[in-house]
Amino acid sequence: MSSTFPEISAQIPVADLIVAYPFSISFLASRNLHCIICGEPVWGTLEELARDKHITGEQLAEIIEDLKTEAGKISR
Repeated sequence: MSSTFPEISAQIPVADLIVAYPFSISFLASRNLHCIICGEPVWGTLEELARDKHITGEQLAEIIEDLKTEAGKISR
């Protein structure tokens, strides 16, 4: 993966995540993590978004791994 793309982690700002990885919008929505509200990205990090939805650290780690897998499938 190119170094111009930010690493997907719990600390990535949601806005940065969806700009770098547009597929993440529908990916996260399918897991009840809606990251676009009224056409704008939610504030905060992926971890904060998950915490607001009562997602455990273990569940978030799994989501992050799945995001990384999907990101790796995208040719750049």
